[in-house]
Amino acid sequence: MNDTSMTGRARLRRLIGAENLNFLLTNRIPRRWSTRLMGRLSRIENRWFAAAGIAIWKLFCDLDLRDAKTTRFNSLQACFTRELTAGARPVDADPSSLASPCDALVGAHGEIGDGTVLQAKGHPYAIVDLLGDPRLAQYHLGGSYATLRLTAGMYHRFHAPQDCTVERVDYISGDTWNVNPVALKRVERLFCRNERAVIRCRLRSGHLITLVPVAAILVASIRLRFVDVRLHLRYRGPNVIPCAANLAKGEEMGWFEHGSTIIVLAPPGISIPARIVAGALIRAGQALMHIDA
Repeated sequence: MNDTSMTGRARLRRLIGAENLNFLLTNRIPRRWSTRLMGRLSRIENRWFAAAGIAIWKLFCDLDLRDAKTTRFNSLQACFTRELTAGARPVDADPSSLASPCDALVGAHGEIGDGTVLQAKGHPYAIVDLLGDPRLAQYHLGGSYATLRLTAGMYHRFHAPQDCTVERVDYISGDTWNVNPVALKRVERLFCRNERAVIRCRLRSGHLITLVPVAAILVASIRLRFVDVRLHLRYRGPNVIPCAANLAKGEEMGWFEHGSTIIVLAPPGISIPARIVAGALIRAGQALMHIDA
């Protein structure tokens, strides 16, 4: 790409990145309608259409396909949900570590003190509102949490953080607000408003880890390999899906059909190392939390 193209692309990104305009373009449009339309367009199987869509997509985000299993896609959705080449995401071998389930930028994280955590600086929310289950929220009091934001150009599949058994999935229908930093500063309790799945994972140590994939505008579709349903805006139940899925550390759990956020909740006895800092890039498989001795 020549210098002129790069300059034009940078100017477009700066314009879209302006906070007021960004919020207007990604939230003050008919969110559910736009998300359904994007879902239909992304599933159109035509290589020329997919190539044009990917070219437009690259104008707004950094899309790196160097570790993708293929770079030729029949649809936009195939690119969104692409698989990687074998070994592209090595899994941390320490049996006491919890690996990051996905590629992400680390957001708000820390201790779950009084049952309230942060979505952004100065914007707290109660985990009971996120989980919809007071007993599960009580279980995580005094534990740790981490917010992992997948940008649009990232790898969109997510993986088991430890050897575990998925015991249950709670699907919670909701809105499709954007989950970027601009919206997180403006929309209170955003994660508690959006569509999401609450995934309960029992570790071999006995600890229960909860993963909460949160959908967003243009996403609103979460696929889980161990559940034979597609969780999306038109799915209406059952809202509680019993499971007994045994997964190895690093094994694929599912994927978003674009990019969004996963919130990881751990009970007391599991902590976040000091090297995990807000804004840092973490890859799927890298150590995120640690089971204390």
